[in-house]
Amino acid sequence: MARRPLPRILSNGTASIARSRELARSAADSATDVLHPLITISRGLRRLAAAGRRKWAGTPKDKRGPLLFLVASVVLVVALVPYGPMLALISLMAAAGWTGRERTAPAPSGPDEAQAQRLQTLYEALVPYFSAPEDPAPLYAHGGAWDKAFTTYEFDETGRISRLVVQYPAYFTDGEAESRARIEQLLHAKSGRGREYHFAWDEEGNELTVTVLPALPTDIAAQRFVTAPGETVLGFTDETGVQRTLPVTDGEERRDVPPVVWRTGVRSTEPHLLIAGRPGSGTTTLLRSIALQALQYGDVLIVEGSGAGDYACLTGREGVLAIECGLAGALASLEWAAHETERRLIAANRARQAGHPPPEDTKRPLWILLDRPSALGHLAAADGRNDPQSLLHVPLRHGRAANVTVAVADQLDCLDFLSDAVRQHTRARVVLGPATPDQLEEVLGTPPHTTPTAEVPPGRGYARLGTGPVHRLQVPATPDPYDDATSESHRRAVLELLPEYSTPADTLPVEEPEEAEVAEVAEEVPREVTGAQPVPAES
Repeated sequence: MARRPLPRILSNGTASIARSRELARSAADSATDVLHPLITISRGLRRLAAAGRRKWAGTPKDKRGPLLFLVASVVLVVALVPYGPMLALISLMAAAGWTGRERTAPAPSGPDEAQAQRLQTLYEALVPYFSAPEDPAPLYAHGGAWDKAFTTYEFDETGRISRLVVQYPAYFTDGEAESRARIEQLLHAKSGRGREYHFAWDEEGNELTVTVLPALPTDIAAQRFVTAPGETVLGFTDETGVQRTLPVTDGEERRDVPPVVWRTGVRSTEPHLLIAGRPGSGTTTLLRSIALQALQYGDVLIVEGSGAGDYACLTGREGVLAIECGLAGALASLEWAAHETERRLIAANRARQAGHPPPEDTKRPLWILLDRPSALGHLAAADGRNDPQSLLHVPLRHGRAANVTVAVADQLDCLDFLSDAVRQHTRARVVLGPATPDQLEEVLGTPPHTTPTAEVPPGRGYARLGTGPVHRLQVPATPDPYDDATSESHRRAVLELLPEYSTPADTLPVEEPEEAEVAEVAEEVPREVTGAQPVPAES
């Protein structure tokens, strides 16, 4: 027996029901918007009627007769007055509209008991640091009131402080780093650990603003950022740290985030970069991200001291001059880079003296990326050779004028093995992963104004460009696409940024020249160059 086909409403009923629900919801929303005044007046009439019933129920029985007589008199007067019923109706509708409006609960004017106790505890903890026996009217005293010291305060949904403005006396030594560090450590401990706090000191106004910072986004993958030539995105930071945002794509979502942009080239004040971190902190990820951005406009030379093959995805790509993992190849490549820097300087100088623009081959940026050069230094010392870092003196010193940029990444415990030239000329600094305050100050030159978190994700750290402020930093996810632990979305993001493969010279087809062409070229070559007589062509 042949089966009859299902009705159309049953075959695709799910889509029809979904569309019907959407239409019904849209119609209900539209009807609510249109009938909102009527709904408000109806709600007001119900509230007025309920208030009238409560008034009647609360009136004693011996007073209900006079009340009815008073109401009837008012109704009679309104009915006899010209336009009285119309004015009464308008007044009733206005009263119903005012009574039926949506009312929001008033915000609390002050902190509750638990919040006040937390502020009082924080105030008592600051008394030993912000008080002096000689002060005739101390702002901080045991048993004093906290409302004069804390002018602004905010709490999150868990009841912990999210923002606090602290007033302190003028005699507090806020210009000394040790004094400020003690206050910051105390506020961090008393306000709740596990969060990042930003401390903004206003020495002129004797105010300290403590703000809880939100977590930086860790889900932004590598992509083509909207930047100009000579600009490299190191990562992303807080909105209050920079005055610029970049559009990024996160899956199907597009949003604007504030970046940390490092500018290189002939007009850069920080032409070279030093990256420090612990193993697994993301230093190689940052170098890989820089390489992918640099290949868009220039050439890249990579020297990998660890020999782990983290840059295998760049092998044979357009713009990648070499990827050296051994000591001999690193020495040869860095020696070539030093000679290339000198050649660019000489060519540009001759062009300027002749009144011509610099040659085009000197304008193309050249990037030298070194990952863990201290490991190669140990191998060179054991083999009796020169340290590869000694060949970086010329690119580091004259790289800005020659359009040559050097980026060095190494571990925190190996920074002592870096050469003096690397430490002196790398004025752009990045520290990734967990680090002590002393290590951060040693690398960045100044301690950050934020507290570190208990758990640091990969690629999370701090960045400082020259003498600028210290920014929180989150490096975009740029993993090795050949690593098995890499997610599929991040693998595709990196593979889409890789340049095309370059054709090796030995695979190109070679055409044998004609004998007449060989003789013609030989006759045109000067004898001073060839050192021999031209060879006549055979008949």
